[in-house]
Amino acid sequence: MIETAEAMVKCLELEGVKVVFGYPGAAICPFYDYIYKSDKIRHILVRQEQNGGHSANGYARVTGKPAVCIATSGPGATNLITAIATAYADSIPLVVITGQVNTDQIGRDVFQEADITGSAEPFVKHSYLVKDATQLPRIMKEAFYIAGTGRNGPVLIDVPMDIQKVMIDFEYPESVDIISYNPTTKGNGLQIKRVVEAIQQSEKPLICVGGGVFLADAQAEFFKFANTFDIPVVTTMMGIGAIKGDDKLNMGMIGTHGCKLANQAMNECDLLILIGARVGDRAVTQPTFLAETRKIIHIDIDPAEIGKNMPVNIPLVGDAKKILLKLLETMEGSSSKKFTEWLNFLNDRKLPLEFADTPKGTINPKLFMKKLSDKAPSNTIVVADVGQNQIWTANGFKVKDGRFLTSCGMGTMGYSVPASIGVKLAKPDSPVIAICGDGSFQMSFMELATAAQHDVPIRVVVMVNNRLGMVCELQNKQYEHREMAVHLDGSPDFVKLAEAYGIPSMRVDDDSQIDDAIDRLFNEKGIFLLECSVAPNETTL
Repeated sequence: MIETAEAMVKCLELEGVKVVFGYPGAAICPFYDYIYKSDKIRHILVRQEQNGGHSANGYARVTGKPAVCIATSGPGATNLITAIATAYADSIPLVVITGQVNTDQIGRDVFQEADITGSAEPFVKHSYLVKDATQLPRIMKEAFYIAGTGRNGPVLIDVPMDIQKVMIDFEYPESVDIISYNPTTKGNGLQIKRVVEAIQQSEKPLICVGGGVFLADAQAEFFKFANTFDIPVVTTMMGIGAIKGDDKLNMGMIGTHGCKLANQAMNECDLLILIGARVGDRAVTQPTFLAETRKIIHIDIDPAEIGKNMPVNIPLVGDAKKILLKLLETMEGSSSKKFTEWLNFLNDRKLPLEFADTPKGTINPKLFMKKLSDKAPSNTIVVADVGQNQIWTANGFKVKDGRFLTSCGMGTMGYSVPASIGVKLAKPDSPVIAICGDGSFQMSFMELATAAQHDVPIRVVVMVNNRLGMVCELQNKQYEHREMAVHLDGSPDFVKLAEAYGIPSMRVDDDSQIDDAIDRLFNEKGIFLLECSVAPNETTL
């Protein structure tokens, strides 16, 4: 027999978990005592619980497997809610473990008690409050299965402190059998035939790819499908990187802050094939109008997403990888390169990049992104924060064999630095760059200490304009230049801040310095911070 807390660690080990992110407290200390004794699990101490969730988010996104974050009861658990919501909005698989007060104290408002399962309910795929220690192994097995199958998402396990100390006979289940949970993955054969017929009848098809392609590990199948038939591609922000940034098929990111050509392609196609995209409002502002003037195919693992935001002619529920393989098999022998004329028409509309001059003492952030993209090794992973920096990165950095990550659905500021730590721990051989604004950076810069303590050599780029840039831009456009509560006066000198953490850094404030700065960014062996001075009136367009 073993303590339940030890069983929890053994469950993680049997699931192949190698890294966990957390912040301890009394209610989770029994579990932590056994993590201390584990030689298979590395614990990363973050500086705030929310950032443990973001680090796990980054780790999960590049491994494709559920990642683990841990917090204690009360404020430790509630601090995780934003990270849980961030993962839920982008369908990222997390197993979130929280400590809870003793079972006989629940509901008595004792010290550091919070109903975390109730509080997080809108943002989890499923949650458990463990009241029977003997059920813990089954719960852990189910949590990893639920988080990483179907439409991925976070699963919460809340474990009271006394339950962690109960002695149990440990046996980890080999499989999971949940009668009420059986995600559809294959795709309906009749619907697949309808998709094939629609493509064959089309003259100007367009693929819109979202984050579901990554979650299904279907990048190779997606590219083979698009390339075999020369079908142009646009991406949502979550879909950036599913196809190389400079590929002839890639027309760019759609949406409010997207590329003009990508939005034109959406308006001029006669068949729109949505793959793993949920048709969010920032991606498609007038979904009903689009559906009235072209045929819509929607492929998604979650049936609830199909038809939710846009009327659909051919719904197809299933795993993107399996469906794309079936489509390739069904269309084998069909006339390939049928849509080359349509593709050439769009490519002829691609315009050369132009960069405006900027005021003295500042750089052009779009030029910076272009140069960063050109100099970046092919496997570079960029983690953008939220705000103007996110749009500059999404439109300017051309992903090669790496990834582009950001918080899309929830738009959570402060995401990039902690998430990049998780990414780098999962992919130590890939350069990992966190790009943020001075607003978002100040929400999580304490995680520089985490990177320093655990020797995680991320690169951090901070775009400094002394503004909450995206909100400021909105106020100037829609509120007659009334800039309210967007000036970041009082911010520290970020170069000196990095120095305080023992991190080398530099500042660039002229376009002529960009090349040397980027070279140093990639050549530094450890953590490095680059501050870029940007004009306060710089816009995303």
